[in-house]
Amino acid sequence: METNLAQIVKEALEVQCEEFTRLVEETAQLLAKENGQVGNFNIMGRLVKIKPLGEALIVGDLHGDFESLIQILKESNFLQEVNRTSNTALIFLGDYGDRGVYSAEVYYIVLKLKLLFPEQVILMRGNHEGPEDLLASPHDLPTQFSARFDEKWRDAYSKIRELFRCLYNAVFVKDRYLMIHGSLPLQAKTLEDLAYAHIKHPKQTLFEDMLWSDPTEMIKGVCASPRGAGKLFGENITNEVLKRFNVKILIRGHEPCRDGFKINHKGKILTLFSRKGPPYFNIRGAYLNVELSQKFENAEQLIPYIHKF
Repeated sequence: METNLAQIVKEALEVQCEEFTRLVEETAQLLAKENGQVGNFNIMGRLVKIKPLGEALIVGDLHGDFESLIQILKESNFLQEVNRTSNTALIFLGDYGDRGVYSAEVYYIVLKLKLLFPEQVILMRGNHEGPEDLLASPHDLPTQFSARFDEKWRDAYSKIRELFRCLYNAVFVKDRYLMIHGSLPLQAKTLEDLAYAHIKHPKQTLFEDMLWSDPTEMIKGVCASPRGAGKLFGENITNEVLKRFNVKILIRGHEPCRDGFKINHKGKILTLFSRKGPPYFNIRGAYLNVELSQKFENAEQLIPYIHKF
C-alpha cells in the first residue's frame, strides 16, 4: 500500500510527546543497527557508501521549515518513486531543527520516512546535531520542544540528543560525489577516517571540520572561521581532498545561499540550502534530484537537476 504524504503531515502536526519520543527511539535503534549491506547502501561506521545507480533526491538544511520539506516531497514525487522502485535514495544533509518553529514536525517527517523506507533514506548529521561541546548557538530546540510538548518536553529532547549520535557523517558515491554537511577535512586520509571521525572527537578536529567548515575563494590552505568552530578552506584543499578520495564533487549544506544553492572552487563544491525565510532571508530554497549513474566532472553540470522553489 502506498504511503500517503497528507497522512504523515497530519500525524506530524498532531503528534504528542510520548508518540514523538517513541518514534525518535525507534529510529535511533534502527540507525545504530545499520551495518554492512543495507539495500543499495554499504555502511561502515557512520559512513554510507552508495552504488552509483538509481536516482537520488538530496535535501539541504531545513531548520524547522515544515512547508519547504512538504513542498520538496510533493514536487519530487518521492513517495511515488520509492514505492515504484528500490533504486531511489533520499539523502538529507543535516540541520533539521533550530531556527524554524516547526522543528519537531520536521524531525517527525524525516524520521518517519526513515522508518518506512530504511533502505532508501539517509539521515546525515549537521552542525545543529553536533556533540555537546559543539552545539550551535543559539540552540533553539529546548525552547521549541518546551512550547510544543509542555512539561514532558525534556523526554523528547533527551531522546533526540541520543539520536544525533546515530546520524551519518558522510555519504560516498564512488568516482562521483562525497557528501558532508560542512567541509572536506584535510586530515582525512581514508574513508575510515570519515566513518569514525566522531569517535576521535575532540582530540582531533576532523569531526568539527566536517560539521562546521566552509569553502572560501579568498585564501589558499585553511584559516580560522568566523563561526567560532571549524575553518575556512581554499580551493587547493578541495582539489587535494577530492583527488585523495577519487571523487569529482563535494555536495554539502551548512551555508545559506541567496538562490538556494551556490557553486565554489571552480565547480568542485555544490552547496544546497533548502530552508526559506528568516533568519536567513534567502530568496529561494533548493534541492538536487540526480541520476547517480551519470558522471559529472563539475557542479555546473548539475544545475539542470537543481530544483529551486
